[in-house]
Amino acid sequence: MQNILFNDIKHTLAGLSDAERGRFKGSTVLITGCAGFLGYYMMHFFAAEAEELGIKKIIGLDNFMLGYPAWVKKLEENPKVEIQKFDIIKDKIEHIAGAEEADYIIHMASIASPMFYRKYPIETLDANIWGLRSLLDFYAEKSIRGFLFFSSSELYGDPDAAHVPTSEDYNGNVCATGPRACYDESKRFGETMCMLFAQKYNMPIGVARPFNNYGPGMRIGDKRVPADFALAVMQNRDIEILSNGTPTRTFCYIADSVCGYFKILLHGKYDYFNIGIETPEITIAQLAEIYAKAGRDIFGYTGTVKYATSEDKEYLTNNPQRRCPKIDKARTLLGYNPSISVEEGVTRFLQYLKESEEGEYKW
Repeated sequence: MQNILFNDIKHTLAGLSDAERGRFKGSTVLITGCAGFLGYYMMHFFAAEAEELGIKKIIGLDNFMLGYPAWVKKLEENPKVEIQKFDIIKDKIEHIAGAEEADYIIHMASIASPMFYRKYPIETLDANIWGLRSLLDFYAEKSIRGFLFFSSSELYGDPDAAHVPTSEDYNGNVCATGPRACYDESKRFGETMCMLFAQKYNMPIGVARPFNNYGPGMRIGDKRVPADFALAVMQNRDIEILSNGTPTRTFCYIADSVCGYFKILLHGKYDYFNIGIETPEITIAQLAEIYAKAGRDIFGYTGTVKYATSEDKEYLTNNPQRRCPKIDKARTLLGYNPSISVEEGVTRFLQYLKESEEGEYKW
């Protein structure tokens, strides 16, 4: 395993309390969307720490719609890992061997990149609604320990200034008919389903609202800003900003964010949480300069930052001007405490890509 990924996994593990680690003992973990960005990191985490945590089996499911990564075959060499092609929209979870015994279910089978979910809007909606519904129906009366649904900070839409940083009690400013609606509204409806099933069946459902994750496992052809900037650095071409550079975000490194997701999964009762990092809230232009600086140190990058216009006419439609979470709830109830700065995270991400270029785990 690469040095960066190994160290990141240990960082995530260290963020879990002894009690949280103990809750994995003897468990089977089932993950939908296992071949995506978060799936990559989680599958490697569970494979690496299965013995330490006492995990019995890891079942990864994906339709491989966006490709079959080479690292999947590598992970399948681990006797505790089973990865199968599975379409959450139309396939039946009861046909998956071991699914009935799953203790923890992580549902993240959804396209998360705006470029791709606008290309596959109905598939995106179906995975977040009907895929989720099929899982909830199947596990409603089974003795599961935790069910984690990946919602999104996009359900907040474009908050007004009074609601940034944004807390979980903000109801959102979302367009139901815009180019992002297939994703935003299906996540909102998915949350409603989670609430209702938790109420009716007393299911231990946790809902995560991620804020701008990046790091190892992110496809550099993903078309999201952290991936686009990384790809430009690797190809030693100018970093292109496809806006005026003023929208602001906070960026949470994967090793921190996944620790938060696991804490929600292990919480053992229904609730919903923002997972991200509160500071610094920076402009896209500032992020580009961070990538350029780290790129010079790691890749000998010689490009510059410039502005351009996307060929996609709807690229900026309903794009939030600011995205910054309040994480007081997760910090207080879960003990979530992200600590990796954006400068350190970008450096680690680019170093990971440098290691990938030289060796294993290419997409």
